[in-house]
Amino acid sequence: MSTVNVTPFSRRAARRLNLRTLILSLCLLTVLLTLAISLYASYTVQRQLLIQTTLEANRVYASKLAESTNLFMTSAIDRLSYSAHRLSGQLHNASQLQDAVDRIRLDSNRFNSTIIVAADGEILAYSPQKVYPAGQHVASPESLAALRQRALYISEPFTAPSGRLIIFIAQPIIAADGQYQGYVAGTIYLQEHNALDTLLGEHPYKDGSNLYVVDEQGRLIYHSQSQRVGEYVERNPVVSALMQGHSGSQQVTNTQGTSMLAGFATVPTTRWGIVAQRPMASVTSELNHLMFITVRNALPLLLVALLLIGWLTRLITRPLHQLAQIAHHLDDQQALHHTNNVRDWYAEAGQLKRAMQAGLRVMQHKIDRLSQESLTDPLTGLVNRRGLEQVLAQWSQNQQRFTLIMLDIDHFKRVNDAFGHDVGDLVLCYIADQLRQHSRQEDICCRCGGEEFMMLLPDVSAEQALAVAERLRLQVAGQNSPTGQPVTLSLGLAQFPETATAVIPLLKQVDLALYAAKHAGRNQTMVAQPAP
Repeated sequence: MSTVNVTPFSRRAARRLNLRTLILSLCLLTVLLTLAISLYASYTVQRQLLIQTTLEANRVYASKLAESTNLFMTSAIDRLSYSAHRLSGQLHNASQLQDAVDRIRLDSNRFNSTIIVAADGEILAYSPQKVYPAGQHVASPESLAALRQRALYISEPFTAPSGRLIIFIAQPIIAADGQYQGYVAGTIYLQEHNALDTLLGEHPYKDGSNLYVVDEQGRLIYHSQSQRVGEYVERNPVVSALMQGHSGSQQVTNTQGTSMLAGFATVPTTRWGIVAQRPMASVTSELNHLMFITVRNALPLLLVALLLIGWLTRLITRPLHQLAQIAHHLDDQQALHHTNNVRDWYAEAGQLKRAMQAGLRVMQHKIDRLSQESLTDPLTGLVNRRGLEQVLAQWSQNQQRFTLIMLDIDHFKRVNDAFGHDVGDLVLCYIADQLRQHSRQEDICCRCGGEEFMMLLPDVSAEQALAVAERLRLQVAGQNSPTGQPVTLSLGLAQFPETATAVIPLLKQVDLALYAAKHAGRNQTMVAQPAP
């Protein structure tokens, strides 16, 4: 009799234990798979976004440096042209010639050495004076080529007898009667300090990023590792693209086997190529750290979910035990009633399914919330309000001096009313692009909401910031927007800590300055007064 009683109980216990384990395993697997898939999808999207953002940033940086280098070379050529014009008919005055070459060399540190050569190749003046003995004739192929060309001459980078890698720029000296009298020339030592080295020598990242310049033959003429200057790197795909005159950006493995995100651009004057690149590892390491924080923050929620699943499992096994009891008492008059009650419980099983669905919705809500809390405005690609608040909090805590420019599109409602919200979005993106073009690498550009934007400029004076604001305002007012006609901006400007020593008063003062600009007729910049 006792054996008959124990065996059904043992079987019921075994069934309850096995089913409970199955439910727990299934729920645990579902939660972990959902979490893993969500994290993988988020990681993949964020990684691609970071790569694209880095490529574009490097492309813009390389383009800016190419433009600056082109301006530098144009300025150097103009300086030589001006001096050649002044020296016309004056080659007999030795002291004047010496003053001229010294002035050209020392002016803005454009050239490392300068020289004046007569039409027959005689050296008339040189600076510094230790370079050539007076009265000798030039003999280098580049100097002779400049004499033969009798026009503006820019050499390819070449190695001088002194071992220096240099470029040689010569401007002809023409007399009033059109007679060729010689040339005035300057040399730039590519491996030594000068204004060009200063222009290219600073890179905003300290994480393995670097900047280098190649000539038309794919030879390094500038590199942060000076010992590599003169090395040929034409096998690099980016360098190959530059040698064909292309500009752009791409992910590439460099000649040393490192995966890089490179932006590149050409210099029209010299046909050099400038490459700004950042290691892929440094980009992904930031994302890996972010995902680690995400998983760490999700663990408490996961533990809470597991406790809830255990409790729900107990609730599921209880009605199943009731069904087992009914099976052993089929002759009970209340069995049908109890069966009906269990049948009602199956409706509760449907509620459990909906509860699981609700749990998944909670998980998705967390992922959506994580996405919404990202620091990028989805329309313009600028920093959003949350990102701006983080930067302001950090800078104010660190007592970082900065200037805050708040700007607003004048009569933006009219744009939406007249052209529709799609065109209005294009105008917002257009203004965002203008902000990027007028900002430095360390500046922060933000869309605060609607048609309101902000720029944070660290370590600039009020005069410099006002000049930036005015250049931006005039640029936007002077060209057509996506509406087919210009739009205008009203801007307010405030400084930390000069205007206010805390973020909230600073925002209030710059907002008042923006309001004053609008009240005064719009399309102008107002500087905030110090907070009372």
